[in-house]
Parts: sequence; C-alpha cells; structure tokens
Amino acid sequence: MNPMPRRLLLLGAPSVALAALALTGCASTDGLGHGESAPSVSMQPQPEAVWPAWAGKTSRAPGAEASTRQPPPQPLKGLETGSGGLASLDVHAILRADPRTKPLADRGMIDRPGEAGIRPPMFLDLTGDKKPDLVVAADTESGRTVVAVYTERGGKIYPILFTSGRSMSVETIGPDLLVRTPCSEGGEQAVRFHWDGARMSTVSDIKNYKRAPRPSATADQRPSPSDSPSPWGP
Repeated sequence: MNPMPRRLLLLGAPSVALAALALTGCASTDGLGHGESAPSVSMQPQPEAVWPAWAGKTSRAPGAEASTRQPPPQPLKGLETGSGGLASLDVHAILRADPRTKPLADRGMIDRPGEAGIRPPMFLDLTGDKKPDLVVAADTESGRTVVAVYTERGGKIYPILFTSGRSMSVETIGPDLLVRTPCSEGGEQAVRFHWDGARMSTVSDIKNYKRAPRPSATADQRPSPSDSPSPWGP
C-alpha cells in the first residue's frame, strides 16, 4: 500500500469521528447549541387514587376480562341513558343489568373501608371522548373487591372492564386505570388498563417481589481461633 494514502486515511479518521459527534448533537455537554434555550420539561402522569380512603390497601393477581381478541362488548339490555348520561342513572340499576355484577347489585352503599357494600361511584374520562365513564367497586365480606367500568355511546351503556381481587388499590395514571394487589409470595402486582377503542385492555402487568434480607454475620458465626487450622499442623 502506498504510504501517502495510508497517512491521509489515518488523518481523516478523527475528522469523521468529529463530524459524527456533531451530527448526533454530542458536541455540547448539555445538548444545547450556542444561543439555544432549554426545551420545556414534559411532566409524566403520576398515579392518583380513585378512592383515596381505600388507597394503600394493596393477594392474588386481579383477573381481568380485557383482551382485544374478545368480541366487542355488547350494550346492557333494558337500560339506556338520557340527556344526563351515566350520572343520571342509579348505580344499582346498572349493576343489575350487567350479568357479571348482578349478584352484587342489591348491596348497600358504603363510605369507608372495612365494610361490605358498594363504594361511591366515580366518573372519569377513561375513553378520551370528553365524557365521564362510570367506575364502580363493590367490596365483599371475604375481602374481595370487584371493579367494573362502563361507558356510554348513543344512549347505550357498554361494560368495558371487569376485574376482581383481594386488597385491591385502584388508581388513575393519566387516562389509564392502574390496579395494584399484593402477591401471595410477597411484593406487589400492578396491572395497567388502557382504552383500546373497544374496552379497557391490559397494557402492562408488572410484579415486584420483596427481597429477603441477607443474614448478617455475627460473632457466633465467625470461626474462633481454636477452629482455625494451625500453619504448623496438629
């Protein structure tokens, strides 16, 4: 190989590296060019408790019938909304019209944790249509909680989420619903539901397990001088 071209090639390598750094924006340590202003910080949504009084009571994974492989939800039979939307209907009537929640429909209303009954209904826009959807939770004597979500379209009511579990904690994170439950093995499971155009479907299912602390070495566990072998033999 001719020495001159090789020398030119070696000299050109740093120039190529500098050009790549300039193109990727790595030339400045803070990522800003001269005279540029810092971009605004985008705040990430934080979980907010749907029922604050029940927050923090987070056994078994919640079972959810939310999958895009299922047929689209059908409207509840014999029940329609008027101009007042979902808020104008009795929550007991809605639960009674849904076959999955009908056994819980005649329970009384409760306003504090530790009792069996139906929690105050909550109205949140989970579908992004600027109209409030209905979130209902019923607590049973066994400590199990059933959560159902309903939306309204064209005067008809559609069930878009049904999930249940023990010691459930229900939160919103942006437009999504976050359900936390303690795991039987320790730790916590967090299932996030997002509106997919037909129902609230699972977009993440994360389990966090608690690590057992390592046993600390004590004086009793350390070998005594008599237990240590002598370098001179027995």
